[in-house]
Amino acid sequence: MGKALADTHAAARRIFEEADDVLGFALSRLCFEGPEEQLKLTENTQPALLAVSTAAHAVLRENGLAPDFVAGHSLGEYSALVAAGSLRFADAVRLVRNRGRYMQEAVPAGVGAMAAILKLPAGKLDSILAEAAQGEIVSAANLNSPEQVVIAGHAGAVGRAMELAKAAGARRAILLPVSAPFHCALMKPAQERLLADLNGTEFRDLECPLVNNWQATAIRLGAEARMGLFEQVPNPVRWMETIQYLAAHGVMRCIEVGAGGVLTGLLRGIAPTLTGRKFGEPGDLGESLP
Repeated sequence: MGKALADTHAAARRIFEEADDVLGFALSRLCFEGPEEQLKLTENTQPALLAVSTAAHAVLRENGLAPDFVAGHSLGEYSALVAAGSLRFADAVRLVRNRGRYMQEAVPAGVGAMAAILKLPAGKLDSILAEAAQGEIVSAANLNSPEQVVIAGHAGAVGRAMELAKAAGARRAILLPVSAPFHCALMKPAQERLLADLNGTEFRDLECPLVNNWQATAIRLGAEARMGLFEQVPNPVRWMETIQYLAAHGVMRCIEVGAGGVLTGLLRGIAPTLTGRKFGEPGDLGESLP
């Protein structure tokens, strides 16, 4: 992950070198070589994904591409704030390393779970979650598209919600291989621990608007950026509304910056008028440039 970019572009290589220096260990080696079981630990996954996306953005910047808006899905909001000039990369990588550890430690292993619900008929979700709870927590974590919602909470409640969703007509309900139940009330302890880190970090006003996860609205102020990162921890990622906001405000082309292409795939089901491209490998550069 990210190795080809670092091998090909000095701007990307410098980002990985900075991450290694800031964190005091070879995050770059973990990104490039694994082992996968270490990379999957969220305290490593989060800075690794941030480094890859920031390295990719550095290459785009070097080639004269600057965004009119930025947005990021969950952890990606940190990358987006670096791209918008609000957060220094060094500060962001420290924050997400701690964020990952706080999230991992908030819920003992096996207590929480997340699941993707695909093609659930409209209007069914709230009643399913209410019925599945039975005194436990289960709620929407990622409102990704009209056909995909991710739920999170106690493992038992998530399991009950999966069965209820299938009975209500969902095409599929898939348990996700995650290390913690993100973006639900079980993350409150992580949110509280993160607050001191956020308050101790400088957030500058943004060079371009960010459409945030918490409210799915555009922000420009550093104080708004800090608050958004605090509030997103136990609250759902409103990704579908984010993309709808961008489409309604004149955006025509989106570039997914970093590893993978999941968000580009979601675009078609949310706003078919938008053109999506991804940039995470050197070979993607030609299609990403105007």
